[in-house]
Amino acid sequence: MRLYKAIVAGALSATVAAGAAVTLPVLTETAAGAATGPGVTANLWNWNWRSVARECTDVLGPAGYGSVQVSPPADSMSKGGSVWWDVYQPARYVLTSKFGDETAFRNMVAACHAAGVKVQVDTVINHMTGQGSISYGGYSFGKYDYPGLYSSWDFHSPTCGINDADYGSDAWRVQNCELVGLSDLDTGSGYVRGQIAAYMNRLTDLGVDGFRIDAAKHISPDDLAAIRSRLKGSPYIHQEVIQGANEAVQPSQYTGIGDVDEFVYGRKLKEQFTGQIKWLRTFGQSWGLSVGDDKAVVFVDNHDTERNGSTLNYKHGAAYKLANVFMLAWPYGKPSVYSSFTWSDGEGGPPSANGGFVTDTDCSGGRWTCFDREMAGMVGFHNTVAGTPVANWTDNGGNLIAFSRGSRGWVAINNESGGVTRTFTTGLPAGTYPNVAGGGSVTVDAAGTATVTVPGRSAVAIRVGAQPSPTVTPTGGDTATVYYYTGWNPAYIHYGVNGTWTTVPGVAMDAACSGWRKKTVNLGTATAFQVTFTDGSGSWDNNNGRDYTLGTGTSTVRNGVVTGNAANPC
Repeated sequence: MRLYKAIVAGALSATVAAGAAVTLPVLTETAAGAATGPGVTANLWNWNWRSVARECTDVLGPAGYGSVQVSPPADSMSKGGSVWWDVYQPARYVLTSKFGDETAFRNMVAACHAAGVKVQVDTVINHMTGQGSISYGGYSFGKYDYPGLYSSWDFHSPTCGINDADYGSDAWRVQNCELVGLSDLDTGSGYVRGQIAAYMNRLTDLGVDGFRIDAAKHISPDDLAAIRSRLKGSPYIHQEVIQGANEAVQPSQYTGIGDVDEFVYGRKLKEQFTGQIKWLRTFGQSWGLSVGDDKAVVFVDNHDTERNGSTLNYKHGAAYKLANVFMLAWPYGKPSVYSSFTWSDGEGGPPSANGGFVTDTDCSGGRWTCFDREMAGMVGFHNTVAGTPVANWTDNGGNLIAFSRGSRGWVAINNESGGVTRTFTTGLPAGTYPNVAGGGSVTVDAAGTATVTVPGRSAVAIRVGAQPSPTVTPTGGDTATVYYYTGWNPAYIHYGVNGTWTTVPGVAMDAACSGWRKKTVNLGTATAFQVTFTDGSGSWDNNNGRDYTLGTGTSTVRNGVVTGNAANPC
């Protein structure tokens, strides 16, 4: 739960186009059997239901993600698409949100289940709204008046507001007063508990497997336990309880109800990946993490922390990717990979139309991060090494680390600017393994060692059972496959379709063959697009300032010469 605007007034795989070919690793186990509990969660924040369904089918299931977390589905106050936080102000417990209606939601759940992916719902039950009068579903309401659902006596009264000083000394006010002016439900009331439980049970009836409880810190553990006792079955639950040093409300107070979102984890990774990652050798609860490994949902960032600066986010580029690689390789907690939309205005909403309804996710246009795809190979790694210990730790005294997970996986992370070549003890059986954190392969000898070059700001990860990768067929629209001849590693393609450009430096290109990098781009209805190339560190090839113009089909760019309708140079 963010502190809303006051109501009183290169070796890593690239971000791949939604309609473009998506290369994913083959797992030796099915997604449903890859991990217990939620498995690795893909947090597809602010994606609409149709896009979540497609992603489950095309990406999450094949990659081995255990769960997808979706945004609040309840009808909410409407800001017409101008902000993201309106969905955290529910107006009623009906599935007419800006992400789609109940039919689309049902279809999404069914598609995800068919792909072996469980569904978690972000659930807002601490409060209702603080402003507005009309919902996305056309429902009229007031701050303390929700016809057919809640009236003024269903909220904590007399009303009070949470002050900053309350967090350190007054748990009662934190859990009974209004958070930034949002109407605070009386969760001690049997009627209110019944309405909340009915909403959650309705979602369970629709196939939902678990819930993230938004703003759980602002509900007493006793009230949450009472609500949970009314739920059908045994849904998976994790709770947003943001840790603050010496505060009156602590995450450990909620572990009897379910797991807890571990906010300290991402803060600590930011410190290391903007400093020296060699210290991560001892990373764990002794670092001040708020709950133990068995109760922690861990993440590099989420929608709040990417905006408040407490963690890394996609704008940190390679450091962000490497921190996610570490999270999926290191044995602590239940990892969640965050995938959302790009932003410059921290209040701004996702791409939308027709009064704020979120449009389909398009990973090719630069407005969506689609980061779940970049971590697809590491999800298979995480599933393969589950339950194995860390061994064979190596570091260079600075920003290169490497370690194995038993005899099932090995990873090297280079957070330095230059490449490093070393002979490492991998602990793996002899053989040649694809790099599931990027391109290329690693050959391990009979002694379990391998000589590996880890490019700057990159990672290499290998695991037993990894196989050649299949390709997901493009789903609509013309595509362009670009081959670029360069010595850069990594190399990025920065492009614009119909005037909309990717975020600098663009998306990383995949290794194709000696000297060549490639990327497939979804053009939608466009027949041409503008392209530049960069190494991500300040060197650019932009056709002497004119940009390259490329068309559909296959094009090659070599030494400033463009060849359209070209043969595959590899």
